[in-house]
Amino acid sequence: MSDSPVVTDNSDAGRFEVTVGGQLAELVYRRRADRLVLVHTGVPEALGGHGLGGMLVGAAVDRAAAEGLTVVPLCSFARSWLERHPDTAARVTIDWGSDGS
Repeated sequence: MSDSPVVTDNSDAGRFEVTVGGQLAELVYRRRADRLVLVHTGVPEALGGHGLGGMLVGAAVDRAAAEGLTVVPLCSFARSWLERHPDTAARVTIDWGSDGS
């Protein structure tokens, strides 16, 4: 695996992406007014265990912080990652109970 994979925001596709070894890991999101709704994190099995999912969620938090957005973690991975990383979660407002509407 590369030393430092780079996460990009593919806003046309509505996802944060990182490609390693030709395989795509993604965090699908929806933008709803002042909310960034995290829908699904997908990391190929071969890339699992390298922190890519966390990098994707971190990139979403970075964007939300920069744009003053509330994060809505519908994705179970994103929700549990944010719960385990309260320092990162504290950088933004998180709506833990919303359905993303």
